[in-house]
Amino acid sequence: MDTPHDPLERSIWEALKTCQEPELRKDIVSLQMIRNLEVKEGVVSFDYVLTTPACPLKMEMEAEAKAAVRKVPGVVDVQIRMTHDVKKDPRLENVLPPGIKNIIAVASGKGGVGKSTVSANLALALAQEGASVGLLDADIYGPNQPQMMGVGNLTPEVREDKKIIPPEAFGVKVMSMGFLMDPDAPVIWRGPMLHSAVVQFLKDVVWGDLDYLVIDLPPGTGDVQLSLCQSAPVVGTVLVTTPQSIALSDVRKAAAMFEKLKVPLLGVVENMGSFACPHCGKSSAIFSEGGGRYVSEKYEIPILGNIPLDPAVCEAGESGRPIVTLEKSATAQAFRLLARQVAARVSIVSARTKPIEIKIKAAAA
Repeated sequence: MDTPHDPLERSIWEALKTCQEPELRKDIVSLQMIRNLEVKEGVVSFDYVLTTPACPLKMEMEAEAKAAVRKVPGVVDVQIRMTHDVKKDPRLENVLPPGIKNIIAVASGKGGVGKSTVSANLALALAQEGASVGLLDADIYGPNQPQMMGVGNLTPEVREDKKIIPPEAFGVKVMSMGFLMDPDAPVIWRGPMLHSAVVQFLKDVVWGDLDYLVIDLPPGTGDVQLSLCQSAPVVGTVLVTTPQSIALSDVRKAAAMFEKLKVPLLGVVENMGSFACPHCGKSSAIFSEGGGRYVSEKYEIPILGNIPLDPAVCEAGESGRPIVTLEKSATAQAFRLLARQVAARVSIVSARTKPIEIKIKAAAA
């Protein structure tokens, strides 16, 4: 930033330097988050450019900047335009189609913990915040996202150049093996075929411009997880678990796998941790408690969210309208808070990431 000649404008910039981005812990001026600043007859206006539209501290950051500028003598009013510019993971350059900015993997050590439900509602909640989002169902053996997103009856369009145009639901682009196969036919594939499918979904789907591509991985630590991490840089992984010990044992294995693959762990989601009775309103622990906290402490990652056990979540998913599109319930709000925490963690990881050279590996013959 060039030093302004006007004394009032200089004072305004100095005041803004006292405001810090709470996650990155640097002042918002050096981070170039303040743009198009104008001063007219004491009225100050500028764009405040966040690193994500789903910033969990958006209102607090706006209030802090407004208060700082109002303290400057000569300022009559402050008008802030809150906007966003999601940074692209620099490792994605020349690896995937240029529109994809960040890849978020959602993983679990075992099935039945609600990973696909978390993936769908995370993607939709990010879109509701104003982000451009894609959802890739990479669970080749058991694809559920077409039904959960209400697009199971659709068939993706294939262009003349063999590129696939994904269906869209609730503002989210969706791609899944479920679109391409008989729903009752089993997928009996070995590793190389799984690798080819993952690569095709990444390279040959017309994702367009995406702030986030959320990938719903199959449970466990198998070929699909390895193929994804070998094929494209993943900005980070969201681990989903339920509180009981058998789920924790498996999620620890998943966490260890991603650490070995040098994929950052964004945090853990504790799903179905408690049940709020719709009749009496009392909350009860269905499984043992504290599982998410244990994983958080062991791997030094935050708890991104605690999602209660709610029958409405299952009903919404089966009807093809995930709960964040339907309700302002406590459970829907929990998913929205989760999305904001994930977005904040992605911003932190992206700010620390340096470009590396990576090439998509071809499948073995």
